[in-house]
Amino acid sequence: MSGNSSYRSGFIPRAAAGMLALGLAGCGKQQVVQGDCRPVNGADVCVWGETSGKALVAFGATVPVGSIENAPADAPMAWPPVPAAAIPLPDVVSAATGIRILTLYWEAHGHPPGPYLVPHFDFHFNNISADELAAIDCADSTKPAQLAAAYELPDVTIPQLGTLLGLCVPKMGMHSLPGAEMHASTMFQKTIVVGYYRGRPIFVEPMIARATLLERHGFSMAMPEVPDRPSGVRYPTSFRADYDSTAQTYRFVFSGFSPVGAS
Repeated sequence: MSGNSSYRSGFIPRAAAGMLALGLAGCGKQQVVQGDCRPVNGADVCVWGETSGKALVAFGATVPVGSIENAPADAPMAWPPVPAAAIPLPDVVSAATGIRILTLYWEAHGHPPGPYLVPHFDFHFNNISADELAAIDCADSTKPAQLAAAYELPDVTIPQLGTLLGLCVPKMGMHSLPGAEMHASTMFQKTIVVGYYRGRPIFVEPMIARATLLERHGFSMAMPEVPDRPSGVRYPTSFRADYDSTAQTYRFVFSGFSPVGAS
């Protein structure tokens, strides 16, 4: 009797462990959720999310080199700037992070301050809706109480446009930049911008020079810790750009999400 009891007590945990392992394997299955695509300079830029079970582990965009190579060398001045594409993120991404839409801009001549006067692309990952973006007119000049460490939010004077408080651009918002980079005597290659409006963070932005992207090499950038995020918003803590030489594409990957923001 005692032997039989010992057998059962050993068997049941092993069976349960096997079932648990199967369950965990199922829960941990990696899956890429493809989102929408939009044409940019003759090639499609696409967004996606990656899940493990029910948890979001990464999201980002796939950017063909063709979109970079075919960017026009000149473009008529438009104010406010018009995005080359506006792409909604998959529901699984917006539900987990609060980040809703990618707006992509081509800056053929760059823009002030000085280090950014080179042709470059702006990839705004916005945690507000397309309608909220469209309503930004920069009439509200409220700046955030606290910026990411070592970042500045400059007031920039631009000929024919006047002074942009907090480098606020209609339909985009204010732009904060790394202070050391902004005051450098050399031109930038790549950076992370943090955007604001009404005193709250509204986007994170890989801003990358065209020349850097045409090098066709992968790279990473440090993500700043953004204080005072809106309730429900989780910003990524890691960014890398993986280059696929066969497909001739970059895969922008955000991961390592911060805790939920508190209002």
